[in-house]
Amino acid sequence: MAKKSLHKRLYFFTVFDMIEDNQERSECLEKELRLDKFLADMAQGSRSQIRAMAKNGLITVNGVTEKRPERKIRIPDDMVTLAGKPVSYTVMEYFMLNKPKGVVSATEDKRHKTVIDLIQTPSRRDLFPVGRLDLDTEGLLLLTNDGALAHRLLSPKKQVDKVYMADCLGEVPGTAIQMFAKGLILPDGLCCLPASLVICGVRQRNVEDGIRPPADNTPPFVKDTQDACGTDDKITTVRLTIREGKFHQVKRMMEAVGCPVLSLKRLSVGPLTLDPKLLPGEYRRLTKKEVELLNRL
Repeated sequence: MAKKSLHKRLYFFTVFDMIEDNQERSECLEKELRLDKFLADMAQGSRSQIRAMAKNGLITVNGVTEKRPERKIRIPDDMVTLAGKPVSYTVMEYFMLNKPKGVVSATEDKRHKTVIDLIQTPSRRDLFPVGRLDLDTEGLLLLTNDGALAHRLLSPKKQVDKVYMADCLGEVPGTAIQMFAKGLILPDGLCCLPASLVICGVRQRNVEDGIRPPADNTPPFVKDTQDACGTDDKITTVRLTIREGKFHQVKRMMEAVGCPVLSLKRLSVGPLTLDPKLLPGEYRRLTKKEVELLNRL
């Protein structure tokens, strides 16, 4: 438990540190930016590597070779090239990722592949995931370097809708709908904000459902057929909309009504909906309209 709490604290420290850095960058862009920072931000190398490239005459500014890494670049007026290729400055990047299972929502991890590792075409090196999905949860995840937007999406005051689809062991009781709507109180005392629960269907459990431990062994998931619902042979598919993001919240809520989660997928966050064309592990840049909708929050 201590290890998970530490990981959670480190995650939020990293994200909000990036948010603060992002705000400082925005102020900087209103003036000028050092050449080495300009190229480093655009993932063209470390600052030491860029200084070496400048010394070797590989960088030009407005058609003239520039060997001073401290040279101030005016954005977007100055034209910069590296090894003959133009480098333009991208202030903000936004990617929609269909996060697959087995990938961790972090910028770096020693044990698992991260969501950042899946992005092969970033212009910037400072992307981070907005929020987190558990190791065995899949679905919509926004990756960006826009700290102000991340803050709005994560802020409890905004109460941004997050929609999930889940398969749960057992038949979810109809009374759960009203319990969720009023605000469920979990066994550990956590009071959840009112949420919307829709029971989409009930089916018989079969061998393909593969009830087994998830990759990260998170307790709210079913670990075998003799867990909370005993020998129940039914699976209920639910659509759940929450307006907060407590630790393992969806899993804990479904566990509280006696139907542990077997699989979980996030479908949308606020106005942003997962593109149905994206397979697990695939991503695309947000459209201009999607960015506009998010900026209205």
